[in-house]
Amino acid sequence: MSAIDDYFQTITPDQAAELERIRALVKAAAPDVEELIEYGIPAFKYKGKYMIGFAIYKKHISLFPSSEPIEVFEDDLTNFTVSKGTIQFSLQNKIPTSLLKKIISHRIKSIDAITKGAK
Repeated sequence: MSAIDDYFQTITPDQAAELERIRALVKAAAPDVEELIEYGIPAFKYKGKYMIGFAIYKKHISLFPSSEPIEVFEDDLTNFTVSKGTIQFSLQNKIPTSLLKKIISHRIKSIDAITKGAK
């Protein structure tokens, strides 16, 4: 059982299902991604670099993809509360799968660009 699985034991089944949806998209896009708890939240590292994280809060769910994807997909995020590195959403107003795939893909490309040639 991973640290993320342990985290899922502390939230409701509906919340866990939503985070599992995101987790599955991340793992489909980057199968060798590393799962961990970083800064107290479930997160993923790709090629040793922070990729994306998520967490459940009392009144919302947060996705932490870093600031760049939020700027790039700003027009697609108008139905959500965003800040520099966070997208807030709810079980009633989920981030669409197509947008999550774009955000995840963007993070992979960004990390690939900075790790290109690194050993």
